[in-house]
Amino acid sequence: MNFRLNGKTALVTGAARGIGAGIATAFHAAGAKLVLVDLASSRAQLEALADTLGDATVFGADLTVEHEVKEVFAALDRAGVALDILVNNAGAARAETIFDMSLDSWNGILAANLTSAFLCSRSAMERMRHRPGGRIIQLGSVVGHQGALKGHLHYGVSKSGIHGFTRTLARTAAPLGITVNAIAPGLVETDMLFSTHGAEGVKVLEAQVPLGRLASVADIGAAAVYLASDEASYLTGVILDVNGGLYLR
Repeated sequence: MNFRLNGKTALVTGAARGIGAGIATAFHAAGAKLVLVDLASSRAQLEALADTLGDATVFGADLTVEHEVKEVFAALDRAGVALDILVNNAGAARAETIFDMSLDSWNGILAANLTSAFLCSRSAMERMRHRPGGRIIQLGSVVGHQGALKGHLHYGVSKSGIHGFTRTLARTAAPLGITVNAIAPGLVETDMLFSTHGAEGVKVLEAQVPLGRLASVADIGAAAVYLASDEASYLTGVILDVNGGLYLR
């Protein structure tokens, strides 16, 4: 067993920073060719990451917009790129309670975290169904299991939705030779974590982790490499907890 991705092409959404960049870096180290997608406003960061990883294709797109998703995949078709792996990492979070939350904010977080995964998965599966062995990996969360603390209702609901989406899509995809799994991180050292909880809040949360530290993006990247590898070919519908013992089930 070597968990290599040589000869595979992987599309990673939300790849400009944080967990997405960590997964892209891990995939590159495992031998995959990369397609990196994030918002057009993050294109400079995407291109900087692509420069460090070598030959990566970059797209700026809003993955909550159907025609923009379709254009990304159509561009890959025109370039003759056959996709083997999709990682639905794109997402957003806001530190809001239900009393502060507008309908637009609710809809925006669900679209960023859940609708984008649906749109990208549909386009990917339309192509993967003709090449058995495809992999779809979603980014869930520990809050998808236990709920979010002190607000973040829209975020928690969206991640619970990702877990349910993963299990149901796995049943649809299995006869096509495609596996669908999710990673449920706990507390990961990213800008998003600090922006939503603040430095003092993160310290309080970190103290609750049995392993005594935050996850690094490399920890999540390693899990993604495994799920994308040939060695994980008999896993589907799995929610893989990577949380340092923060939540056990």
